[in-house]
Amino acid sequence: MQMTEQDPRRQRSRARLLDAATTLLAKGGTDAVTIDAVTTLAKVARATLYRHFDNGTELVAAAFGRLIPPAPTVPAEGDLRDRLVELMVSQAKLIESAPMNVTAMCWLGMGPALDDYSSADAAQSDKPELRTLRQTIVAQYRAAFDQVFGTPEAAERLGKFDYDLALAQLLGPLVFTRLATLTPLGRAACEQIVDDFLAARAAQVEAGVGSPALREIPPAQAL
Repeated sequence: MQMTEQDPRRQRSRARLLDAATTLLAKGGTDAVTIDAVTTLAKVARATLYRHFDNGTELVAAAFGRLIPPAPTVPAEGDLRDRLVELMVSQAKLIESAPMNVTAMCWLGMGPALDDYSSADAAQSDKPELRTLRQTIVAQYRAAFDQVFGTPEAAERLGKFDYDLALAQLLGPLVFTRLATLTPLGRAACEQIVDDFLAARAAQVEAGVGSPALREIPPAQAL
C-alpha cells in the first residue's frame, strides 16, 4: 500500500530522519550529515530517505531550518536611529548566541560540497528545502530591516541607496566578529556602526546622490 503525504507512518519516518540529521548537524557540522550516518542513526532505510528528500543537500537544508531560531522583533517606536540601534543589538545577540545562522549563511553562500548544487538552485521550485532555508535566513537578516527602512523618515533621511550594500555595512561587522571569534560587539559598537552609516548616507543625500523619490526596497519575500 502506497503511503500518502498525510500518512502517519510517512510523517514519523520523516521526523526520525530530520531528528537524526539535526543531531548530526549540531554536533559535527555539515560534513557529519551523510546519507549513511543519517539512515543509521534514524534506523530508516536509504530508499525511505529518498522518498522524503531528493538528495543530501535537501536533507542538510531541512536540518538547518530546524536549528535557526525565530527572527528578532523590530521596535515599534522610536526614530530611525533608535530603531536601527535596537535592531542591531538584537541581531548581534542572535548571531552570537546562534552560530548556526552564520554557518547556514556560509553554506548557502559558498554552495554545499555536493555535485548537484549551485547557488542559483536555492531559489528554484524543484529544491523546496533549499528555498525554504533561504527564505528563513532572508526573514532573519532582511525582513526586519525592511520594516525600519520602509518608513517615511527613512526615505527622507537615507535617499536612494544600494540596499544590499547597506545590509553588508550594518551586519557585516557583526558576522565578521562571530566568524573571527573576536569579542562580541555590544551596544556601544552597534551605536557606532549605525551612526557611521547614517552619517555616510546624510552626506550622500546632501551631495545630491540618491533622491528619496527614487528609493526602492526589494521585498524580502521576493528574494
